[in-house]
Amino acid sequence: MLKRSSRKLIFSALRYSILTVWLFVVLFPIYWIVATSFKQSSEWIAWPPVWWSNDPTFSSYFYVWISGILNKSSGTEVLGPWASFMNSFIIAFSASVIATFMGAVIAYGASRYQILTDRQLMATLILRLIPPFVIAGPLLLWFSTIGLEDTKLGLIFLYIITTIPFALLVLKSFVDDIPIDYEQAAESLGAKRYQVILEVIIPMLRPGIAVTFLFLFILNWSEFFLALILSKSDISTLPMYLNRYGGGGAYGFQAALSIGATLPLIVIGILIRKHLVRGLSFGFVRKG
Repeated sequence: MLKRSSRKLIFSALRYSILTVWLFVVLFPIYWIVATSFKQSSEWIAWPPVWWSNDPTFSSYFYVWISGILNKSSGTEVLGPWASFMNSFIIAFSASVIATFMGAVIAYGASRYQILTDRQLMATLILRLIPPFVIAGPLLLWFSTIGLEDTKLGLIFLYIITTIPFALLVLKSFVDDIPIDYEQAAESLGAKRYQVILEVIIPMLRPGIAVTFLFLFILNWSEFFLALILSKSDISTLPMYLNRYGGGGAYGFQAALSIGATLPLIVIGILIRKHLVRGLSFGFVRKG
């Protein structure tokens, strides 16, 4: 029989070994994308693989972000990377803000006034789990009829609908963890209902709002299929633009675009990092 200290040492070694392998699995794709973005074109598919170029270059970044501002395809001028970048940011940011606000309002009502039961809340998430290709046809017909096809407003509206269930479920757990005693104490001191919400609920809910917003922004920023279905030529998002380099072996160009597409997420995460730390450690785990 192994001693208790020996078993503990073995389990610790096993745990850290598994975590180390998992860390490698998570970080290696990020490293490979960064390395590929700086490689010469002859090194993209070289064998044995080039782990890091001896002659790193910014040519891929220059091609996709500067010389590729306006590309021509079949004699037709199409939106370039910066236009697609701004479209993605406007659509994802607007949809995330509105969905987070609406989710917070509904979550508060569901938590304090039971306007939705737990079964109904779960039903909203189940509806969101319907595969997008199932509803793509009806959505395209509907949006074409009401004039929202190939417009920013149409994509914002669609992204709001598809992300509200996530916002609702996440924010409700945060609201549930705010003791109702705080609200009752504020009301007993003469605070109006709107004052309770603005001065008590919202400050305590701020970390949850930050986490929810970033989560929705990531979902909306990376959405490809629905944007592809509902867009033609006037609107192009960054994932759609990235797809133009797919299938042709242009791995360096894809990597350079991917790095640029990731930067806004990193910047927003840094800006709200204080609330993220609190939000990730509070709210998701329900009190027993």
